[in-house]
Amino acid sequence: MKLVRLQINAIQWCHQVHGGYYRQGVGSYCRFALLLFLGLSSIQIIASAQDLEQWYLPRGNSQSSGFTSVRMPEDLSILWETKLDEAIETTPVVGFGQVFTADVFGKIYALDQDSGKLRWKRDYETGFLSSPSLNDQKLIIGDVEGTVYALDVESGKELWRAETEGEINGSAGFFEDSVVIASQDGSLYCYDLANGKQRWKYQTQDQVRCSPSIAGNRTFLGGCDGQLHQVDLRTGMTIGKPLPLGGPTGSTPAISKSKVVIPIMDGAVIAFDWEKQEQVWLYQDIDRPMEYRSSAAIADKLVVVSSQTKQVDALAIDNGELKWRYTLKRRADASPVIADEDVWIASTDGRLIRLSLNGGEEKWIYEIRGSFLAAPSIVGERLFIGDDDGVMRCFGPSKSSSGSTSVE
Repeated sequence: MKLVRLQINAIQWCHQVHGGYYRQGVGSYCRFALLLFLGLSSIQIIASAQDLEQWYLPRGNSQSSGFTSVRMPEDLSILWETKLDEAIETTPVVGFGQVFTADVFGKIYALDQDSGKLRWKRDYETGFLSSPSLNDQKLIIGDVEGTVYALDVESGKELWRAETEGEINGSAGFFEDSVVIASQDGSLYCYDLANGKQRWKYQTQDQVRCSPSIAGNRTFLGGCDGQLHQVDLRTGMTIGKPLPLGGPTGSTPAISKSKVVIPIMDGAVIAFDWEKQEQVWLYQDIDRPMEYRSSAAIADKLVVVSSQTKQVDALAIDNGELKWRYTLKRRADASPVIADEDVWIASTDGRLIRLSLNGGEEKWIYEIRGSFLAAPSIVGERLFIGDDDGVMRCFGPSKSSSGSTSVE
């Protein structure tokens, strides 16, 4: 439908420019312009469609916005579910026809995106609290002992590994041919994506538990030192002075245009204009103290956060005004995800909840006996999520192709 509209618009443009009819010579020019226009538009449409068919990073994109324009069908069912070996506490990433996840006892899994069948598995006998990240046919992940691994996405073969000096809780980010990842030793490391050679190291004053969020050639990093750091991704040098947060944070900064939003553990949500290097607003519920340990999700007009005190709040992105609140039965450790006009909340009470972005009304709930500890990923009308029993599920529109499998 979009391509048809583009074609109609191009024809209307030719008619408007040339008096509503094709003249000899002019008509040929219009036909050429139309073909060129449609060709470029088709490329843009294909690129957009490809973006919707992958979830390479746990927060959906390098800005860690937790947002996708994918609109999930109203009626959902389980297309497949796969039992893995141990609890899953991380968001799966999706790409190259596969779903990738890691468990708390050091196993990395690659599942077929369509069937859930195991493609490959690696056992490192460690533990993974961070989600994998994908880029350039490589899977990058850090473990609880501070080791960073690069694996081939098709075979699971280890390509390189690097060492940090602390536990890794956040996921990797990418810039050009570099990979960046933070460690609880208080440092942000930059490695050559091809071979794992360290390029630079940026040191903060305390632990860093978040993932790096990227805007242009800079990355944003919140830490337990109560500051929002901005680092030049080419040099590893600080950009300006760190912005004060007023308290520690383990949340990943979320970026939308010139705004970066980050919750802190002490119960505030703060928005900065990173271009102007100034605070735009601060949201804090003075009547009901909050605690934030997850990250924000950002759409065009709203920021959605979930607190340890069971509140899901939607705030105006312009001024931080509370627009609606939804109260959970138990807390949600997972960060919210916004998909088109829906908000997805994975709760520790075992409920996967779909809310209206505009008003916070319940639209759909799926409940399990265990707990959801990490956010879902959403790709091409399919939602992927793991639970603390080690079950990875795929939800989608079809009810005829559902099935289950287990990993041996």
